[in-house]
Amino acid sequence: MTARKILVCVAWPYVNGEKHVGQIAGAYLPPDIFARYQRMAGNDVLMVGGSDTHGTPITLQAEKEGMDPAQVVDKYHRLFVSGCLAMGLNFDLYTHTDTQNHWEVTQRVFRRHLQNRYIYTEVTKQWYDPQANRFLADRYVEGTCPFCGYTDARGDQCDNCGRLYDALELTNTRSKVTGNTQLEVRETEHFFLDLGRLNDPLLEWIATGKEHWRANVLNFTRSQLDMKELRGRSITRDIDWGVAIPVDGYDNKRIYVWYDAVQGYLSAAVEWAKLSDAPTRWLEWWDAVSAPDARHYYFMAKDNIPFHTQIWPGMILAYNDEPGAADDPVRLHLPYDVPANEYLNFRGMKFSTSRGNVIGWNTVLAQYQADAWRYVLTAAAPENSDVDFSWPDFVERVNSELVANWGNLVNRVVGFAHKRMDGVVPQPGPLDATDTALLDEIRSGFQSVGGLLEAVRLKAALTECRRLSQRVNQYIAEKEPWKTIKVDPQAAATAVYVALQAIDWLKTLWSPILPHSSEALHSYLGYDQPLFGTQYTEEVTDNRGVHQALRYDHTAASGVWAAATLTPGQALREPAPLFTKLDPVEVLGEG
Repeated sequence: MTARKILVCVAWPYVNGEKHVGQIAGAYLPPDIFARYQRMAGNDVLMVGGSDTHGTPITLQAEKEGMDPAQVVDKYHRLFVSGCLAMGLNFDLYTHTDTQNHWEVTQRVFRRHLQNRYIYTEVTKQWYDPQANRFLADRYVEGTCPFCGYTDARGDQCDNCGRLYDALELTNTRSKVTGNTQLEVRETEHFFLDLGRLNDPLLEWIATGKEHWRANVLNFTRSQLDMKELRGRSITRDIDWGVAIPVDGYDNKRIYVWYDAVQGYLSAAVEWAKLSDAPTRWLEWWDAVSAPDARHYYFMAKDNIPFHTQIWPGMILAYNDEPGAADDPVRLHLPYDVPANEYLNFRGMKFSTSRGNVIGWNTVLAQYQADAWRYVLTAAAPENSDVDFSWPDFVERVNSELVANWGNLVNRVVGFAHKRMDGVVPQPGPLDATDTALLDEIRSGFQSVGGLLEAVRLKAALTECRRLSQRVNQYIAEKEPWKTIKVDPQAAATAVYVALQAIDWLKTLWSPILPHSSEALHSYLGYDQPLFGTQYTEEVTDNRGVHQALRYDHTAASGVWAAATLTPGQALREPAPLFTKLDPVEVLGEG
């Protein structure tokens, strides 16, 4: 079977502080699990993402810390990269948007949109803070949402209802620069993307072939397009931090973040190809003409749904439209799926870096095992509704589910085999009906778990892995090889072999969710080749300076989603516990 091209696109976080576990649960862990599975299934995966460097949260943080924006970008970008390494997020490329490559891609798309007459200029009104003597970009303004009345709405989108609007529609506005509530409305000229012209083409696109989309994503998108809410939206601002406008006479303005950040999925693929010494390979995932069967998956939290089901697809449709084809024949792929999550909340409220309701990602990764976090955040994944994180639930899931079920099974069986079976996988005797039934059931997990992962039903995939693990626990409790070895060594050897074979398969089934412990178990079972590839960082130099890129060599994991036979006589390595049991008193003291 020919490998399918799978592009995994990961939402771009602002680099204005340490990321929190809500962001990881919503947008960064799910694509890693999905990409790991797709690689193991033999598909050709490109997983890209990066830090969003041009948003006003970065300039606000720079002002707060007395640094320039480039220093803030470098500081927090590197912090996020270190978190990705610790968590095991296997980006083929994690970069950021303040690179020469990203500027070039953004400016090329801008020119294409301009050529295709989807960009126009208009003198418009914008909030102005006379105390700061400056126009206020969207994220420099807060106020009351015109749709739901939320009083802390941002200048471009409401965190409460998710609706998009023009900042001038806010009431009770205040400046995030000075706190001034006496803002003025002044005129300024800007470039606009004609999203209103794209409403009907987007409705036509959303109408077919979306049966696999999550209901919350599809219904939200269809309802907004049905209301014909899309309209021209300004893509430039009176700021000096951002991608330069490739038109003469606008040196004091910049392309605004919402327009350039979503293009990061494209620019990151282009940069990956350049760094891989194959500068045209990005077309294998992006060109709908030469690679029509490629699939694009976009992972993010629900507040980003409009940007990935309306704005970014609209930008792609505008790029693909005539008359631009004559000088640039590439036709970009539209999203295949947008498996957006709801929110993982904390203390009954949305996680928020700016509002201080956080559990710092890098901080807790230094305290608890990465696979413990991967397990809990997947088990509690907010796939269809908001979920509240709590420390007692974290402890309960780690101790009563991860350690007591899967961890103890591995420790008992592999430890017993290493100690009592001469340190090798034992030679089994004839299998009885119970042995065969267990192996058949665990083998079926490659279809059941694989099907759930393919459908991006990650929480259900974890539940199925846990159920299969418990079946092996039940089997080994029934067979009791530690007792039968005294009276029937061959029967004990057979039971241990069957359990080891089941554990070997379960290791593969668990590995997209639990890569670190699965890699360790892979070694304990006597395998010399690693289960997964290697993550590494690379310092990349271009005309805009030096930026750190996270890279991944994933060749080792290709095409291993299969029930391979564990070889009798294979030498085992002395195992250690896969997971650390948590002390409730110690952990809950932090909650």
